[in-house]
Amino acid sequence: MTSRAATEYRYEKLTWPEINEAVDLKKVCIIPCGAVEQHGPHLPLDVDLVCPGGIAKGTGMAMPGKVLVLPHIAYGYTGHVMDFPGTINTHYETFIKQVLDVTKSLAYHGFKKIILLNGHGSNMPNLDLAARRTNLETDAECVCCAWWNLLTVDKTFLPSWRESKFPGGCAHACELETSLYMYLDEENVRKDKIKNGVISFNEDNSPFNWVDLFGAGPATVISWTSSYSPTGVLGEPELATKEKGERAYNEAVKQLCRFVDYFQHRPCDVRHAEQRSRTMPIPWGQLDIRENS
Repeated sequence: MTSRAATEYRYEKLTWPEINEAVDLKKVCIIPCGAVEQHGPHLPLDVDLVCPGGIAKGTGMAMPGKVLVLPHIAYGYTGHVMDFPGTINTHYETFIKQVLDVTKSLAYHGFKKIILLNGHGSNMPNLDLAARRTNLETDAECVCCAWWNLLTVDKTFLPSWRESKFPGGCAHACELETSLYMYLDEENVRKDKIKNGVISFNEDNSPFNWVDLFGAGPATVISWTSSYSPTGVLGEPELATKEKGERAYNEAVKQLCRFVDYFQHRPCDVRHAEQRSRTMPIPWGQLDIRENS
């Protein structure tokens, strides 16, 4: 009889003995990380949960023997969006500590490969730090990945469907996010309220100060969202279709599956230290090299 641990991709549906079995299977843990925040008049507050959660679920269903998908980390760093009602902000230190609590718990139980699958742009620097700290402070290996960046692996994919201008057409509640949400939860899209939005500083045509989901200028100002968008929409959702969303979903799931195949059994890079003599533990609670030897 096949073990439940080998066929179940939902972390929370396992029992504690089955968690031990999942560790023995060297399953990769995927943690969808999002936010509850405004996405204009046409999309609900849960876009940044539905999108990474849907892609994580699709990956888990495609390869349940290799993946465990954890419940969402639902509240992200959204202070800059608080001028729009409904947005829930978590202090960046609280957010990083919460993510670390989860990754360190996974590492303690024996999971050694962790993916933070992000759905909210302003989580990225915080998740990057959480992943780095996980790698330095545990014996697990953790990587941060934004779901939309999975669409850049195949260089032919984006040009095959994107119609919105670059930069700015895909940024927030845009052609891409609206399309994917249409595919994952179409009935909750307020289609009669879909209207394009302009990122005001993008209109400067500065080579330094511009933003898009798929790039940013070398000196881009990220401040209060309301200061450069009166509606909270950054991009061209009028170009969104359910069909584009299905294509984006399938591509993201395919590429995340490919990454799991690469990541799962890849040996961790071996650390070494160059000090001739060390007389104290490494600072800041990081994992001592002797613990890895």
